[in-house]
Amino acid sequence: MRAVQVPEPEGDFEVVEVDVPEPGPEEVRVSVDACGVCHSDAFLKEGQWPGVEYPRTPGHEVVGHVDAVGERVETFEAGDRVGVGWHGGHCFTCEPCRRGDFIACENGDVTGFDHDGGYAEYLTAPQETLARVPDDLDATAAAPLLCAGVTTFNSLRNSEAEPGDLVAVQGVGGLGHLGVQYASAFGFETVAVSRGTEKRDLAFDLGADHYVDSEAEDPAEALTELGGASVVLATAPHVDAMESVVGGLGVEGTLLTVGVPGEPLSVPVQPLVTSRQSVAGWPSGDARDSQDTLEFSSLRDVASMVETYSLEEADAAYESMMNSEARFRAVIEP
Repeated sequence: MRAVQVPEPEGDFEVVEVDVPEPGPEEVRVSVDACGVCHSDAFLKEGQWPGVEYPRTPGHEVVGHVDAVGERVETFEAGDRVGVGWHGGHCFTCEPCRRGDFIACENGDVTGFDHDGGYAEYLTAPQETLARVPDDLDATAAAPLLCAGVTTFNSLRNSEAEPGDLVAVQGVGGLGHLGVQYASAFGFETVAVSRGTEKRDLAFDLGADHYVDSEAEDPAEALTELGGASVVLATAPHVDAMESVVGGLGVEGTLLTVGVPGEPLSVPVQPLVTSRQSVAGWPSGDARDSQDTLEFSSLRDVASMVETYSLEEADAAYESMMNSEARFRAVIEP
């Protein structure tokens, strides 16, 4: 089969011919239909993730079909439509796992880091990492839902916000364009916050009730005038942008970060105390969370906007993502 490998830390992508992998006793082999290119793939390519054995095939936003199953796999069979996300397996025995909190597993694996991912024609994955994909979802549009989608969906549904509450999405990009759709579908009064007016019409098309141009007005003041946000979902990984919206939180409001900037976040403590506010983060989710995301997206017509590339164009897909040129997710179709 053909696969894209990173041969070494900070190495260039290489398209290689390798043997089709055989699934272990509790693994499933997936024929890949589409694999999203995620900003987290930079950790692998740039050698910033500890413990990676190179060469390694990246990719953790995978949609495909079951091609073969291991001898102890009973839940899936050949032909099943499945997805594989960031969560690449858990140990079942650490304290978080014993409590069912698999995404917090102390010994958990990451797809495309601890084992080969979806920049390939096939991959193998532990059976507990597979989500079922509804038949009506397009594979290419669904692939980013296995990371960007589950991250925004899962963070918002686990927040304290209730239908009718003011919820702002900071950034209308790869994560944010999905966050706006989920916030609207959850029944929140949805505010899209972005620089300039280029994405204004799109934000309203995605379901936003309000749009704040952070270049033309202070976003914190704008949110305060709307009553104060119960949640600001911070999706754009820029410290200045995140700090600019903290003042727009309402009483018991939360800055909920899913984008990860490279610098520390500075937040004044007094408003956190006087208004019982908080700063929190959220990871993606396990396979059941991914399946919930896919099923809800099918039910409410939530879809990612994508640009498509071949395996041979992996470099171009990666650069488009890293330079924020993709509108809004880059997806490889093997």
